[in-house]
Amino acid sequence: MRQPMPCLILLMSAFAVPVSAADQTVQRQEGRAYATADGRLLYRETHWLQGPTSAQSRLVLYRCSDGRPFARKWMTPQGNPQTPDFMLDDGRDGYQEGVRGTSGARQVSVRASAQAPTFSRAIAIPPGAVVDAGFDAAVRRHWAALQAGQSVAFQFLLPSRQRLVPLKLQRTGAVTWQGQPAEQLQMKLDAWFGFAVPAVTLIYATADQRLLQFTGTGNVRDDKGRYPDVRVEFPAAPVAAPAAELTAARTQPLVKTCGA
Repeated sequence: MRQPMPCLILLMSAFAVPVSAADQTVQRQEGRAYATADGRLLYRETHWLQGPTSAQSRLVLYRCSDGRPFARKWMTPQGNPQTPDFMLDDGRDGYQEGVRGTSGARQVSVRASAQAPTFSRAIAIPPGAVVDAGFDAAVRRHWAALQAGQSVAFQFLLPSRQRLVPLKLQRTGAVTWQGQPAEQLQMKLDAWFGFAVPAVTLIYATADQRLLQFTGTGNVRDDKGRYPDVRVEFPAAPVAAPAAELTAARTQPLVKTCGA
């Protein structure tokens, strides 16, 4: 399948969020994605966050190992942080996917390449559903229940298949991650649909519920068009960044290949 699960939980779109100067503060966070099989660095991620946590816009540049950006993802909230609008553009071949629209009826679009047609479909998003990186908001919303040993079930939108699938999220135990107390969670398909969706393991900091590590099938393809199994790490918390940096990232050209 084209997109078994979301990779990153920090994205962004058109920054129509805001109001107060405090809400316009920009933060930047760095992540690195490694191949789970051999630990190779596959790509880097730079995230810019803007707005309050309850209505936060985010931009992600996916970068080659040498730092050049090859894909960009935008996310903007639509009243519910679990179901944001988003758009992913891959500069290598023009692959694109996204979700837009009002909270109840959303338009889901997919384009296989720059030369291919765009396929769109209207999908009704039920209450409690999750779109793309909105699962990070779902984790925070249900944190107390997860800590109490309860599992959380929700419908998750797979844009590449233009359908919702049932997922289950549950805590699997306390861990220590790079010296800090953390909680390990697992997210997996809650039914059989005739295709496999490998389980995703998430590690969140106990102190501030910040995502530290994602392990599972990523949403960034390799040079053969496949979705590799990755371990994405976010060792450092977001730091303040100048607004000009975010503006530049929104228009920075994407490279066609990460090769020489």
